[in-house]
Amino acid sequence: MAGKADLVNVIVDSVEGITRRQAVAAFESIVDAVSSSLKAGESVKIPGLGSFAVAERGARKGRNPATGESITIKASKTVRFKAGKDLKEAVNTKKRGRK
Repeated sequence: MAGKADLVNVIVDSVEGITRRQAVAAFESIVDAVSSSLKAGESVKIPGLGSFAVAERGARKGRNPATGESITIKASKTVRFKAGKDLKEAVNTKKRGRK
């Protein structure tokens, strides 16, 4: 699974009676809701998946790789994701027959 189209296909295949257009709308609504909450400074917890939160990155010194010039990188915000217990367990479960 790689992206939006693959996730929409999973929704269409697993939810009886839903059209592709409805699945796209549902997916986009979820993404919009998460984005809006993060923009408002709220964290978002999705049971079975994990939580998203906004974190502050302080200003720091850096270097322009093309010129070697020392620069100051401005403070910014970034999104942090913390995997939930169920997701961690799913990723760490070994499949039978594999080492």
